[in-house]
Amino acid sequence: MNAARRQTPWLRAVPSAGGRSQRPLAGLADADVIEAVAAGDGRMAGELYDRLVGTVDQTLFRILGRRESDHEDLVQSAFEQIVKTLATRRFAGACSLRTWASSVATHVGLNALRSRRRERGVFDRSEVDAPNSSAGSDNPERDAVLRRELDRVRQLLAGMSPARAEALLLHDVLGHDLAEISALTGVSIAAAQSRLVRGRHELMELLGRGGAKGGDP
Repeated sequence: MNAARRQTPWLRAVPSAGGRSQRPLAGLADADVIEAVAAGDGRMAGELYDRLVGTVDQTLFRILGRRESDHEDLVQSAFEQIVKTLATRRFAGACSLRTWASSVATHVGLNALRSRRRERGVFDRSEVDAPNSSAGSDNPERDAVLRRELDRVRQLLAGMSPARAEALLLHDVLGHDLAEISALTGVSIAAAQSRLVRGRHELMELLGRGGAKGGDP
């Protein structure tokens, strides 16, 4: 990257001024949007946000399990990374733009899990952060137990090998196949499968030992 590009601030992806009902750029192909962002065309920032915000938001929600007070900051952090990869032409086009956005949001969400794991205990968020999640449920006690178990799994993922945890999240949580994971992570399909299998094994061992980490990363 040359000095001139390093001195140019990244575009900030925010909602388009016209809103979703008035989007003259909505008909552009993803490749055109990517090229415009790489060229620093500020008109595309809003279109990029409108096109990807649903994917980013849902990816973060599925990884973290809830929208906490820093959720919008995490969304913006993901967009900053997306814009940066597009502007520096590090998006190779081996997958769709939305799939790439999901991968970037996965990184952001996994980093947030690690940060929260350092700051909080495994169980202390389950009842405080989601007081209404069982509203209308026929078995709120069961739902509370399930939430605690899901929180536990998320905290264990945060302490695992990052490559294995990412493979698990991309495949088992977000539904990407091995070919997509290979393209997203820059490894062979065989390596992606190995990370997934080893990640599942590591997680099951951690669950069986009550979360005590051990073994090779």
